[in-house]
Amino acid sequence: MRKTILSLIVAGALATSANAFDLGKYGEMKFEQVNKNVFIMHGPPMNPSVDNQGFMNNPSIIEGKNGLIMIDPGGNYNVGKKILAEVEKISKKPIVAIIDTHKHGDHWFAGKAMMEKYPNVKIYGLQHMIDVSKAGEARKWYNILERLSKNLKGTDNEFPYPTIPIKNGDKLEIEGETFYIHSPKRAHTDTDVLIVHAQSKTMFLGDNLMKLRLGGFDSSSSIHGNIKLLEEILDAPELTLYVPGHGPSGKMHEAIDPFLTYMKKLIVGANEAYDEDMEAYEIKPKVAESMKEFQKWDEFDGQMGKHLQKALLELEQMEE
Repeated sequence: MRKTILSLIVAGALATSANAFDLGKYGEMKFEQVNKNVFIMHGPPMNPSVDNQGFMNNPSIIEGKNGLIMIDPGGNYNVGKKILAEVEKISKKPIVAIIDTHKHGDHWFAGKAMMEKYPNVKIYGLQHMIDVSKAGEARKWYNILERLSKNLKGTDNEFPYPTIPIKNGDKLEIEGETFYIHSPKRAHTDTDVLIVHAQSKTMFLGDNLMKLRLGGFDSSSSIHGNIKLLEEILDAPELTLYVPGHGPSGKMHEAIDPFLTYMKKLIVGANEAYDEDMEAYEIKPKVAESMKEFQKWDEFDGQMGKHLQKALLELEQMEE
């Protein structure tokens, strides 16, 4: 009898391990309960790769009365199925709503797996996010993520586009939970929404906030706008938790200050370059030297110079 019980225990442990979302050197991905009914899976804040299977954002779950609300489900269909299995470990309620923070596919492509299991799920996103995604942004991001991670099979045909447009100032009531929507004109992109969950006093910022990682700023971005947005958040009443698009969540200043400091140092460098009639590459070493606390962030070497160039370009455009 003792051997039988031991065999059952070992078999159960092996089964649990086999079913876990295991990312190898990054460990097991699990949802962390950060509030009574709020759960976050903090993905590795690294560039999409074969090693991380294209998963690097922070999918979040809010448990409502009869269903779950999900924010930024993840970066591809295959990862989405693994995330969905982890969701089912915290609640057997169906996913009834998904809110996407912006157009970049590493945040919303995994919604395909949720749609497959819950065909009636409502997906919310800014109308402009829907429009540009359908106009080619989704395919662009599919190609980027497939090239880097080789894990996008099943993600397209068709993409899990939002089905319900939202806008700045909206108040969403879903399964007894209240969400306030803020959409800046142009910050990380021009398709962003920030989401405040009223009951838990949690703010989900998408990629307007990052920690331990530096993502790209594209032609729809504004570094100056991103700074302005974060400064406005710091001036507002403090909430309980701030959730970045990549990296660990935290209290107001521990979450927001590092990325804001990084961007402000870009602006200092851009201003000096502008005043001295220098190119971004000429002042880059001096700016990098001022950023020692960020040099180990993922993609610092690949992105900082591009960010500095963009900050300088924005400054020049503002002075025209």
